[in-house]
Amino acid sequence: MSKTIAAIATPPGEGGLAVIRISGADAHAIAAKIFRPVNSHRSLQDAKGYTALFGHFVWQGKTCDEVVALSFRAPHSYTGEDVVELSCHGGSTVPMLLLQACVESGASPAGPGEFTRRAFENGRINLAQAEAVMDLISATGRQGAAVAVAALEGALAKRIEGLRQQLTTLAGHLAAWIDFPEEDVPALEQQTLQQTLSDCIAQLQKMIAGYGAGAVLRRGVDTAIVGSPNVGKSTLLNLLSGFERAIVTPIAGTTRDVVEQQVQLGQVRLNLFDTAGLRQTDDVVEAEGIRRSYAQMDKAGLVLAVYDGSREICQEDIALAQQCQGRPALAILNKSDLEKNFDKQQILPYFGKVVEISAKDDSFLPHLTQAIEELLGVSSIDPDAGLLASQRQLEAATRAVEALQEAAAAQQQGFDLDAVGVCVDDALHALYQLTGEEASEAVVEEVFSKFCVGK
Repeated sequence: MSKTIAAIATPPGEGGLAVIRISGADAHAIAAKIFRPVNSHRSLQDAKGYTALFGHFVWQGKTCDEVVALSFRAPHSYTGEDVVELSCHGGSTVPMLLLQACVESGASPAGPGEFTRRAFENGRINLAQAEAVMDLISATGRQGAAVAVAALEGALAKRIEGLRQQLTTLAGHLAAWIDFPEEDVPALEQQTLQQTLSDCIAQLQKMIAGYGAGAVLRRGVDTAIVGSPNVGKSTLLNLLSGFERAIVTPIAGTTRDVVEQQVQLGQVRLNLFDTAGLRQTDDVVEAEGIRRSYAQMDKAGLVLAVYDGSREICQEDIALAQQCQGRPALAILNKSDLEKNFDKQQILPYFGKVVEISAKDDSFLPHLTQAIEELLGVSSIDPDAGLLASQRQLEAATRAVEALQEAAAAQQQGFDLDAVGVCVDDALHALYQLTGEEASEAVVEEVFSKFCVGK
């Protein structure tokens, strides 16, 4: 029998309420040792599921706090086990004392993600849904939360299940045709086989293509602001931040190190890095700042390349544009309030988008927001579609695509259906790993190691 576990399920610090969650066969018995209902005719141990009792937390003969006890009965609880949630006043003292009392009454301290892991092990959720729990907790915007909620409700699992059904039917037909030739099994038409493989490949490739935008919605994107000195990089950072985060002066080389700031821009969280101006310099300190600028640019998931639209384009501007080629990069022509002298046609081939703004005027923010959302692909994403939510899921989907492509190639090149069947089985194996039905213990450990205690 699994041990009964307990943990504080709410963040530490001051707050109106804190929740201690207890899960396991002895959850009600343990909670009853420290909870006294106001109505003495009612017992927590006899409480039905989805009921609440008001009472007091009593420990070592003293009344410590008012408490509401919520009762959940297996299998209709988050973990699939008997669960009691004790809501007390927030802060640090009472919740820690209540948790200590639970442990001394027979509960074991829960590890990171142990409640959600029990939900997975008890068949309440699959591994993809478990990963969505942490995505929902850490979501940075409404769209990111919507993506996580859709995954938690099984949208991704349903998409994968549809693919698995197609491939299982195909694998069954192939196996019957190969293993029982004497049974007069109907022949599998080559066109039908190719069409099924093509359809499944296309569906998986669409899911893989949406991974990047989904990840941006859930976790945000590291964004490097780069450009020559005095083009307005720090002014842009201050505009996006809503306050003077970086020092702005007309002196070239003012920013000598990477300045960091998180901002929410539309549906996307930008982890901004304002970098030193890119130029040739003999100043040792400034040169180190420039080296860090290039390093940050290499790591960034989004590059905002800022140009001074009031001056003529130079070779350094073109060199920066060339470095941005092939990256998710947006060219920003700043100082649109001044006379335009910059020939943007010379940098257009290197960027996904070019926008003109004045970083001193926040009226340009909606235009800039739209350009960034379009560049990152989040403006057209359907949060309810069931998106791949982790690198683990992406790798599994990629393996499935590769296996199906091998199956299609084997069929086109005239190989025996045995070879096609093996490839289809490999694709099915990858999809079962994606949702966790065939995930190894090491994979499960890795997933839940990222969870917080109490969830």
